[in-house]
Amino acid sequence: MKTYKHIFFDLDRTLWDFDAAAEMAFERIYEKYELLKLGIPSAHEFHEVYHPLNEHLWELYRENKITKDNLNRTRFVLPLEYYGIHDTALADHLSEDYVYWSPRIVRLIPDTMELLDYLKPKYHLHLITNGFQEVQHTKLSGSGMEPYFESLTVSEEVGVKKPNPEIFYYALNKANAKPQESLMIGDEMAVDIDGARGAGIDQVFFNPTGKEGAGERTFEVKSLLEIMDLL
Repeated sequence: MKTYKHIFFDLDRTLWDFDAAAEMAFERIYEKYELLKLGIPSAHEFHEVYHPLNEHLWELYRENKITKDNLNRTRFVLPLEYYGIHDTALADHLSEDYVYWSPRIVRLIPDTMELLDYLKPKYHLHLITNGFQEVQHTKLSGSGMEPYFESLTVSEEVGVKKPNPEIFYYALNKANAKPQESLMIGDEMAVDIDGARGAGIDQVFFNPTGKEGAGERTFEVKSLLEIMDLL
């Protein structure tokens, strides 16, 4: 077993329960803007419509085909249009409220804090994320995770996004770490795992749903607690 010194984590859906926080944020904006009166049956259904559209827009954003501003507006324009609502001003309000609330509703993946408590005395811990700077900093400070991490690398500050190896090189340099002594933990094969491998970093594929995915990985776990057995 290789000896690691630096552990790099993805944030969303690896430590932060992105989907649970998003669901709660949708409940708040659904009630605030009385979306039932506009023909949207429930916050849950609205989020179900929004989710695949948002995922596709994030894919375009990672590929530098749209801007942050385009993403923030369009991801609410499109689900509103699904219900026949053509109101860009409302879409902007929904986006602003969502960006405010989603990082402030603290929802963590099970066993996150137990894992961080276990790793902190043994390793240097870091984060690499494609999210927006202001949002990711808010998640860390509000959740109590901030003190565990020595560095945070956000794609916005680097100018490239995972899986581009450059963001991993940037994070390594920021952490004063070498690839051969580092380990990346993330939930997206194409983004976290392939990207880290391209930078010469070993990887742990966090795969709680047991989804099948082609691709090489150093380790695979279904729960965060399994990482304690590896390290």
